[in-house]
Formats: sequence, structure tokens, C-alpha cells
Amino acid sequence: MTLIQNLTATEISLLIPMLIWTLIWKGIALWKCGRNNQLYWFIAILILNTLGVLDITYFIWFQKKTKTKRLSK
Repeated sequence: MTLIQNLTATEISLLIPMLIWTLIWKGIALWKCGRNNQLYWFIAILILNTLGVLDITYFIWFQKKTKTKRLSK
């Protein structure tokens, strides 16, 4: 029997939101790392599955800040 066949309905109902949460954060973080040419962060986020903790940490402290252009009147 496979692992999925051994899961109860409660476990599946917890697993699906965690999977969606992780995929959203991981997708955004990988996209930002790729655009900022941060290869080491890209590899770490791609390999490690931390339920979004590493991804959110990257966003808060390690993402390259982009300069916004101000439009003058």
C-alpha cells in the first residue's frame, strides 16, 4: 500500500492547504531569486521544503531591494 492510501481524511484535509501554502511561497520566492540573480538562494529554496519559512525569511531579510523611480511633476 502506498503512503497516500494510509492517510485519513483529517490528515488529507491538513495536507492539501499546507501543500498549496508551500507552492505559492516557493513559486514567488524562486521567481524573485531568479530575477535577482541570487543562485545560492534559488538552489536552497528549490531543494529545502520548510513550509514557507525559508521563503518568507528570504523576502524579509535577503531579497535585493529594487529602487523605485519617482515621477517628478
